[in-house]
Amino acid sequence: MPTASDVAPRFSNQADAIHWLRDRRINEVECIIPDMNGIMRGKIVPREDFIRIIEAGVRLPEFVFFQAVTGDSAVESKIVNPLDRDIRCVPDLSTLRLVPWYDEPTAQVICDCHFADGRHVDFAPRSVLRHVVELYAARGIRPVVAPEVEFYLTGQNDDPDLPLEVPIGLSGRKESGSQAYGIEHANDYDHVVNQMYDYCEASRIEIATMAHEAGPAQLEMNFRHGDPIELADQTFLFKRTARLAARKFGMVATFMAMPHQEMPGSATHIHQSVVRVGDGGNIFANPDGTDTDELSHYIGGLQRYVPKSMSLFCPNVNSYRRIRLESDAPINVHWGRDNRTCGLRVPDSGPESRRVENRVIGADSNPYIAMATTLACGLIGLEDKVKPDEMVTVDAKTLGVTLPIHLSDALIELGECERLKAVLGSRFVEAYIDVKQLELRLYNRVISSWEREYLLLNV
Repeated sequence: MPTASDVAPRFSNQADAIHWLRDRRINEVECIIPDMNGIMRGKIVPREDFIRIIEAGVRLPEFVFFQAVTGDSAVESKIVNPLDRDIRCVPDLSTLRLVPWYDEPTAQVICDCHFADGRHVDFAPRSVLRHVVELYAARGIRPVVAPEVEFYLTGQNDDPDLPLEVPIGLSGRKESGSQAYGIEHANDYDHVVNQMYDYCEASRIEIATMAHEAGPAQLEMNFRHGDPIELADQTFLFKRTARLAARKFGMVATFMAMPHQEMPGSATHIHQSVVRVGDGGNIFANPDGTDTDELSHYIGGLQRYVPKSMSLFCPNVNSYRRIRLESDAPINVHWGRDNRTCGLRVPDSGPESRRVENRVIGADSNPYIAMATTLACGLIGLEDKVKPDEMVTVDAKTLGVTLPIHLSDALIELGECERLKAVLGSRFVEAYIDVKQLELRLYNRVISSWEREYLLLNV
């Protein structure tokens, strides 16, 4: 394993980054970007070649952002250039990190994408998040986020027609039942979790806490609060890190929203607050601990626009299997104080940590898009002074479903929301919808086992 001295600091200049690469005898650098689905795309570059292209960046075809989760491309999109031109992927050296699982010393760096004229690629997910953060900065405020990411460990599966199996833990048995927050049940996967921690420490991914969730072999990792772009980077890298750690022990770490039919789904909960740039004060609370109008308006923005942006929070057909009355997932955007049945929860806290938790988001979401969207909804609430509904003090699930329950419906809602397009960027929204519509068409071509089971001989 790499030692503490191998961990890359947050570089602020080229000279220090180059010195670290050579001093640690890094052989190759993975230049990576997140596509619309949060899939890692990019090129692997030998160290000295990377040093030569630090400012110019590597080139990738524009269509990488129009690839579906299947690998097919939405080439008919009006946003993609018909010439399939190159974009420049310029390394953000503050994201340069060690890749700890390779035998040969290897680094990875997340890139920002630019057109030939130097403009940010406006439909690149990291660019969209950066744009939203800049809108906050223009108002003299700064968002702070803390994601909580749930995932399952499963047995390896080479046949997608078969259900996933619960893996065998250190006890020698498969876990059964619902054991939320079970310490010994979490301990059953210590070998995998400890490997994740080692990898995270080596690659500067800051995990605050870990807990066992309600499903068998379902875990949750909580990240330390901080800057949205940095936390999106860490979440993006963590998903790969978790998968590689699990693979080492013959398991799979999956971030599917609903990998098991009769078990709880997996979410990404994002805690969010907003502070003033000058004094760092939390704009959601008064010094005496009472809520501010800004908190109400922020919640109002989330209530109004989360339903319209569901396809950005829950991006796959599978995502909507989690949004159901009998699950633990929220089915509406009512808000409450320390009420986990609500889609929007305000945890009990002191004024300095007053925040809102968006509990709607699926674990399968692209972290850049999810963070950009939840912050955009809140920002619109602040700008338009949107009034929220009354706080809910009962089980919000008794108040009915108000969220879209299918991806096709959610995409229609997004396409019709001009206010969200104005904040996130209309070209990004159109490109995203084009990719997701392609995935829907591909999904609808598949004849499922349910259809063969119940329609073959009965109709």
